[in-house]
Amino acid sequence: MSDKTEYTPPKVWVWEKESGGQFAHINRPIAGATHDKELPVGRHPLQLYSLATPNGVKVTVMLEELLASGHAGAEYDAWLITIRKGDQFGSGFVALNPNSKIPVLLDRSGPKPIRVFESGAILMYLAEKFGGAFLPREAGKRAECLSWLFWQMGAAPYLGGGFGHFYAYAPTKIEYAIDRYSMEVKRQLDVLDRQLADNEYIAGEAYTIADMAIWPWYGALAKGLLYGAGEFLSVHEYKNVQRWTDMIAGRPAVKRGRMVNRTWGDPASQLPERHDASDFDKVAASG
Repeated sequence: MSDKTEYTPPKVWVWEKESGGQFAHINRPIAGATHDKELPVGRHPLQLYSLATPNGVKVTVMLEELLASGHAGAEYDAWLITIRKGDQFGSGFVALNPNSKIPVLLDRSGPKPIRVFESGAILMYLAEKFGGAFLPREAGKRAECLSWLFWQMGAAPYLGGGFGHFYAYAPTKIEYAIDRYSMEVKRQLDVLDRQLADNEYIAGEAYTIADMAIWPWYGALAKGLLYGAGEFLSVHEYKNVQRWTDMIAGRPAVKRGRMVNRTWGDPASQLPERHDASDFDKVAASG
């Protein structure tokens, strides 16, 4: 079915109006800061500036898993970046991530602070910083883990910016776009389901950063929590993905990680900022 109004692209595209949709007011075709705002700095060596979107959850889960494994050096401060308000365009944030996307990590443990942006890069950086934690050392297993990590980085834009945008956020429902991205997302779920049919975790028998990268996106999708599209995509059909999703969700560190920088949903699941492990106890006590 074609759109009722045919659109012919101009010879040269010019930004003359907002694109529409829920995020139109923060979308623009240029980079750089829009205002001066320094970032706060806490007492821990690791400073995280983020929001509990799937990309943000990857990193807070990793940090909580590192702490649960006994890596005391992984203590961190997690500061809230509210993307709907444009916090990611503040001068301090842009200085750490010129791409103005969450999450971004600042490691102040050495003589010179190190910035790391892009969630996959942060997972790899932390794994290597803490002696190869959650990243296999054997060449074949390491390659498998990294292959799936980069699969997620390449696949998620079709799920988020593609399917999620046109299904949930676009001001106009376009049948062609929704059909196109629905087909791709279901193909991705099938890829995962086939992989998990023969493996306990994404990259094999061990829990790795590949699971931490993929679960916040596709685990949420499998439970109908992402874009409210569970029934639409028949996610219940992917039994292996469901089994894996539940297993990861049951990990204590994952439960903590998904709370950090969260400002929506059940108040008992929200920890807008995290500066100490005891902050989780305060949320539980307030509930």
